[in-house]
Amino acid sequence: MARLALLSVSDKTGLIELAQNLVTEFGFDLISSGGTAQTLKAAGLPVTKVSDYTGSPEILGGRVKTLHPRIHGGILAQRDVPQDLADLDAQQIRPIELVVVNLYPFEQTIAKPNVSLTEAIEQIDIGGPAMIRASAKNHAHVTILCSPTQYSDYLKELQQNNGSASPAFRQTAALRAFQHTASYDRAITVYLEERSAVSGQQSAEAHLEEKLEERSAVSGQQSTEVLPKTFELVGARLQALRYGENPHQPAAWYQTGTIATGWAAATQLQGKELSYNNLVDLEGARQIIAEFADPQSDPAVAIVKHTNPCGAALGQTLVDAYQKAFDADSTSAFGGIVALNRPIDADTATAMTKTFLECVVAPGCEPEAATILSAKKNLRVLVLKDLSHGAKETVKAIAGGFLTQTSDDRPVDPNQWKVVTEKQPTDTQLEELLFAWKLCKHVKSNAIVVTRDRATLGVGAGQMNRVGSVKIALEQAGDRSQGAVLASDGFFPFDDSVRTAAAAGISAIVQPGGSLRDQDSIDAANELGLVMVLTGMRHFLH
Repeated sequence: MARLALLSVSDKTGLIELAQNLVTEFGFDLISSGGTAQTLKAAGLPVTKVSDYTGSPEILGGRVKTLHPRIHGGILAQRDVPQDLADLDAQQIRPIELVVVNLYPFEQTIAKPNVSLTEAIEQIDIGGPAMIRASAKNHAHVTILCSPTQYSDYLKELQQNNGSASPAFRQTAALRAFQHTASYDRAITVYLEERSAVSGQQSAEAHLEEKLEERSAVSGQQSTEVLPKTFELVGARLQALRYGENPHQPAAWYQTGTIATGWAAATQLQGKELSYNNLVDLEGARQIIAEFADPQSDPAVAIVKHTNPCGAALGQTLVDAYQKAFDADSTSAFGGIVALNRPIDADTATAMTKTFLECVVAPGCEPEAATILSAKKNLRVLVLKDLSHGAKETVKAIAGGFLTQTSDDRPVDPNQWKVVTEKQPTDTQLEELLFAWKLCKHVKSNAIVVTRDRATLGVGAGQMNRVGSVKIALEQAGDRSQGAVLASDGFFPFDDSVRTAAAAGISAIVQPGGSLRDQDSIDAANELGLVMVLTGMRHFLH
């Protein structure tokens, strides 16, 4: 009797080529359901519809197709257990050797705008996960393929092993299958939890939300959103990395979800393999440039070192923005990570080849620019079309567990700001303060950023006290701080930093406010003729 393969796929990439090889090279009979069967028939391949094989028609609009003993018996039967074989014979069930299944596109569906709950629910696959899990459980006898990327490896495996898949291959495929269904279930869980939160169905958490509101230290800052009681983090390994932050630390890169998004969807045009530190810094650079991802934004460039911006700027052209960002701190820019909000053009590429850089990422790269950059063979050049969207939560491991929080990606709204000094900001100063504030939220706390002409002049990051960060930022800015603005991620508990800023020539300050001694800083600003704006929202980054 011929070998039997079951094919039932949503993503039909590579399906015809796989099926042709199964039939002509390795003697398989094919059974298939719904649209997969139609695709195979249209290609002239011999295939039996699942409904004809089971003797049971598809019902409930296609919701029930493969949930049948002739399918699951053929998958789950242990070929070395006589009673299982006897049961198959008694029920006229053929053993299924290969199962090729990928699932309804749930994640792709919910990624579309304005998708209704009903539409999303219909993309929750039932029969697919059941077949995948059954096949993976019985991998001692069955091979399960749940992604088109596995097809060529499977065919090579058959060619090299006299038409059979080795136990090691089947076990690896089973592991991939369980990872796939786990990721799929997590996507559904996260989506439904978010829907539940939006619709107010978490009424059991209402009392806790009231308490959170009461604890607000600064009006308008405290979120009442409650994260789920269970938080799952599942990923499939994309690649092993050379090492982590240091050579003695093993590291790997994992993709969450069943579809490639974020950095997993980036295209590396050239350069060495990405390292752990590269990816961490690239994400830091992406978060900064996302502040300027609006198509209406001027060209923007951020140069990052150890996740902090050492230079960032807006310009009339992309090369202008790059040069301003580079000149902000050319010493630190050496070996930096560059993110751009426009496709790389030839002029910008030429400017970037004049110094050593680790990585460059942009939403595109013009052919002439790619040729210019290719002269720097070790430079990693990546294209990530969507630089604006990142993780919805951040996760930090601690002993015995982990912490999670929603990402600090709320859009900046200057309409919510409050001018608290006698001196009012000009339109130009407000524009500059907005630029400085957008950058400050991406600098490690205690964070101070000094800018002028929409370019950083000095950055004070990660100091144990705010006074130290102010001094570092102003010293770096030097004489350029005359007429510049200063942003602080947290409030000033004393007026000393305001006086230091004024002495250096700073004209305006933006900070969240919220200190019991806010008035001291306001009074000092009034005394010294500074503008001070309070945002009502802090941006600590630990």
